[in-house]
Amino acid sequence: MAETFPDFTPVNLLTGFLGSGKTTLLQRLLADPQLSDCAVLINEFGDVGLDHHLLERIDETMVLLQSGCVCCTIRGELSDAIRDLHERRARGEIPPFQRLVIESTGLADPFPILSTVHSDPVLRHHFRLGNVIATIDAVNAADQLEAQEECARQIAVADRLILTKTDIAAADAVERLLKRIRAINPAVPLWRSAETPPSAEELLSQDDAVLHHEALPSIPPGHHHAHAHSDIHAFALVFDAPLDWTLFGIWFSMLLNRHGQRILRVKGILNIAGNDTPVAIHGVQHLVHPPVHLRAWPDTGRQSRLVFIVKGLEQDRIAQSLRAFGLGGATATTSDRVGAS
Repeated sequence: MAETFPDFTPVNLLTGFLGSGKTTLLQRLLADPQLSDCAVLINEFGDVGLDHHLLERIDETMVLLQSGCVCCTIRGELSDAIRDLHERRARGEIPPFQRLVIESTGLADPFPILSTVHSDPVLRHHFRLGNVIATIDAVNAADQLEAQEECARQIAVADRLILTKTDIAAADAVERLLKRIRAINPAVPLWRSAETPPSAEELLSQDDAVLHHEALPSIPPGHHHAHAHSDIHAFALVFDAPLDWTLFGIWFSMLLNRHGQRILRVKGILNIAGNDTPVAIHGVQHLVHPPVHLRAWPDTGRQSRLVFIVKGLEQDRIAQSLRAFGLGGATATTSDRVGAS
């Protein structure tokens, strides 16, 4: 019987700044039997650190790991590498992987990688975006956030956050860092890998969990602070009245078209007029995932909630555009900016 693979293979992105532990995490995940049927693309990394897992070299860029994963090193176009994997799988030349994991370089902005999967005319018919996992160095991230915009962007777009090196970092420094992380991205699960390392299932396979089973948390009120290097902050809008889906869709599309570069991430659960169950939305800059009609509300409240992570865009601008479309009446909470102490 011929082996099959999914119509839309999930693509998980593993990101994080230089030295934050991406490769260590990837090695541990690849040892999990649940990932024995995945492919791995490592951008400008090579076989270093994975040699002890190698079983068989397929060609100059591809190896078969002992776990059964196909692992490739890419230094060129990501879209070409993914297409090549797909074509080889279709021809039966490599194992029929069910999931693709991409480990990015430590200095990479995640958005171009996500955009490749979403916008490529071939890939979008065979692959879909899964979770984005970001590793954060508990010892060095505070300085990296001050100096490197990419570090904040990696945290902002993540669906799962892994705080590494907490066993060697000062406890008070970790707590201060956690406040800054939550100012950037308040609405996603976070693990301290040295204490409670997450499983492959939690990080990769449960890529619908945020939409289907986790209510969007409230953002505690905070104060805005100026910051010399970054202007990334989060805020939430809450709507008591049901929303008109057509009006909301037009407004949302125009908002991302106009301000997509500054809206690093938006995630929401909506009470749509005429619907008994909620609709979940998720966007990263100009990319919008297809809306998901959920089976039930995750809690007793039926308010529409939108959580924004933005750069240099004040919530008043968004509130003004809402009113222009007759979607006003939202209340808002804000978090501290990245530089909050």
